[in-house]
Amino acid sequence: MTATEVTQTEVTQRSAEASGPAPVPAADALVESIRAAGLKVTAPRLAVLRALADAPHSSADRLFTVVRAELPGTSLQAVYGVLAAFTDAGLARKIEPSGSAALFERRVGDNHHHIVCTRCGTVRDVDCAVGEAPCLTPDDAAGFAVRAAEVTYWGLCPACQVELATTRTGPPLLSNKGAR
Repeated sequence: MTATEVTQTEVTQRSAEASGPAPVPAADALVESIRAAGLKVTAPRLAVLRALADAPHSSADRLFTVVRAELPGTSLQAVYGVLAAFTDAGLARKIEPSGSAALFERRVGDNHHHIVCTRCGTVRDVDCAVGEAPCLTPDDAAGFAVRAAEVTYWGLCPACQVELATTRTGPPLLSNKGAR
């Protein structure tokens, strides 16, 4: 076993020690998903997969910050290598919204799309409009066998809508009732 390979006991122990508000899949499920993809289970791979489960639509830099807190010796290049391996193995999906760093998520195997806030950059999943892949049929596929469609919707998230509405209108004016 290499220095970065993780035993089942270490995985269970680390999982029991970790606490946080977001639910993260059980360590066993993470380990099994890595193995099922034909990859060796290593501490960096497990840490990246755990971070992706906790924070979908994350950039490599954001994932690196989370992983480095758990594994201080991890490099940004190692995180990029893990993400490339996960993407190639089908464990992660890379999306590249215009004007944004590449983002990674664990939701794979379906043809979902994304909606991006043009103000704050929040990204959310949007299920396929028709419900089956591919949900968009091109007018002329030019001989291609279409297997997926990638759509990015752009707009304002609810929080930014509220913030902009508040900024534009300001706080409600106080009534002059009773003032003489």
